[in-house]
Amino acid sequence: MLIKTRGAWQRIAACLLLAVMAIAGPVHAQASAPDHQPLLRALNAARLEGCEGHAGPATPLRENTRLSAAAARIAGGSQLDDSLQASDYRAMRVAQITLRGYTGPVALAQGAMDSSCAAVTDGELAEAGFHQRGTQTWLVLAAPFSPPGAAQAGSVQARVLALVNEARAQPRRCGNESFAGARPVRLNAALQGVALDHASDMARHSYFSHTGRDGSHVADRASRAGYPWRTIGENIAAGQMNAEVAVQGWLKSPGHCANLMSPVYTEMGAAFAVNKQSKAGIYWVQVFGVAS
Repeated sequence: MLIKTRGAWQRIAACLLLAVMAIAGPVHAQASAPDHQPLLRALNAARLEGCEGHAGPATPLRENTRLSAAAARIAGGSQLDDSLQASDYRAMRVAQITLRGYTGPVALAQGAMDSSCAAVTDGELAEAGFHQRGTQTWLVLAAPFSPPGAAQAGSVQARVLALVNEARAQPRRCGNESFAGARPVRLNAALQGVALDHASDMARHSYFSHTGRDGSHVADRASRAGYPWRTIGENIAAGQMNAEVAVQGWLKSPGHCANLMSPVYTEMGAAFAVNKQSKAGIYWVQVFGVAS
């Protein structure tokens, strides 16, 4: 009878495992990722110089591996939108460039500039993906979906308030209507809640309207929140990644601008809500009021 202790069997098993490994070699081998840095550097150098009257943006492109995965899928025959979705990349704007016959990073960068100058020098297109096969190269440039997080809600609200009061302090023309400078508005917690509820509902259910899914309008929602309004108004927006862009959008729209500049209002609430799976991704609501 052969008797071995547990420790002895463990030593034998370990020796056998080492022997197998010595014969078979490593079980897993992972191919190294393609090095796109030379092309990225050449593209950023060309982009900085600008072209065709387009000034080069100061912010360089950065590679995003998901965009590179999307570029590989495009090279395999997939459509741009399908490739982005399969790579789990959401873009606010995107440009696809396909180059053939160029060799070397500098030549490729120049080819991209020659064929798609406006896209390459677009400062909002801040991320890039690459795929190369032989003398063919696929580039995807994108403005990433990068909304503020929930933890930033307070600072974003304060920024909206500052931008609104900065705008109200100056005379302004909103479409065909002229406004003198108006007194600043202050934040109101009830109006803030009204704004957040409507923004959240639009984000959750992927729609964009002043009319809620229950048929309510801003006056109804303010009344339900207990705000004793005498005059009430609402601005909405969708897709903007920060407070500056949202407020600028309102100022460029005559109706929204008139709401923002109205001297009647004394209080404001502002909020955003994000749902990556929704149509616009991020929704903004601004509610102005004056209490009775």
